Amino acid sequence: MIAIRGLTKRYGDALAVDDLSFDVPPGLVTGFLGPNGAGKSTTMRAIVGLDRPAAGTVTVNGRPYGAYRAPLREIGALLEARSVHPGRSAYQHLHFLARSNGIGRRRVSEVLDLVGLTDVAGRRAGSFSLGMGQRLGIAAALLGNPQTMIFDEPVNGLDPEGIIWTRTLLRSFAAEGRAVLVSSHLMAEMALTADRLVVIGQGRLLADTTVAEFTRGAATDRVLVRAADGPRLRTLLVGAGAAVTDHPHGALLSEGLPAARIGALAHRADVVLHELTPQIPSLEEAFMERTAGTVQFRARVQEER
Repeated sequence: MIAIRGLTKRYGDALAVDDLSFDVPPGLVTGFLGPNGAGKSTTMRAIVGLDRPAAGTVTVNGRPYGAYRAPLREIGALLEARSVHPGRSAYQHLHFLARSNGIGRRRVSEVLDLVGLTDVAGRRAGSFSLGMGQRLGIAAALLGNPQTMIFDEPVNGLDPEGIIWTRTLLRSFAAEGRAVLVSSHLMAEMALTADRLVVIGQGRLLADTTVAEFTRGAATDRVLVRAADGPRLRTLLVGAGAAVTDHPHGALLSEGLPAARIGALAHRADVVLHELTPQIPSLEEAFMERTAGTVQFRARVQEER
């Protein structure tokens, strides 16, 4: 388990993390989300002792990371997959890490096999593709067979098979009772992987909840509606200020009116409804809404000429 309490970190005058507190409990995959510059990488670096907080505490299984003589046995981390000497082979890289933590050669072979790199174990890491480098980074995180793991963008550079494999792997670790913290900008993938979410913006906590609760909490006025008299229903909705678009099988997608208002309009007009389904936002939509005021870097959309 990871426990973060009042974590604050500054880089000069810039406040990267601001009084941040949350837990990463065992038995769940915790998704760690936030816009670029939100403080995710700084927080993850603080967990493994690479950044010293200005205030607050971070513990792994009840102790600071630096208190462990063999930290790879307590927490595995993938923060930067390319942090490998390019002249070393995959096996040499993992063997060096293993020896520094009292881990035997057999485990090196096991993790190479687990991530699918056995056949290229003798190749220099500098020749690896981005996806192969990611697999090597995951192998390093698994070396000590730890109960707590953190992964920063673990599917970056992986093909579809590799993405599914990573998702299945992370969820299997949580099912074994391990604590898993994973960050990603791929919202669709996070929706399939995470059980709960910690969302931050400008270094502050914005949400600490389940995926389902986070998406349900996003404001939405999109409703899928189907009626016996579709044209009349459309007239009612447009007249009430809704934007209406056609949907397959004769349904209409209404935006701008809540489902209760649509039901009341139809009832008063004697229009029989066959369907009235509020559309739950996707994780991406909910994330964009919740973090809209904390985005640090915005690109300008070029206008068509």
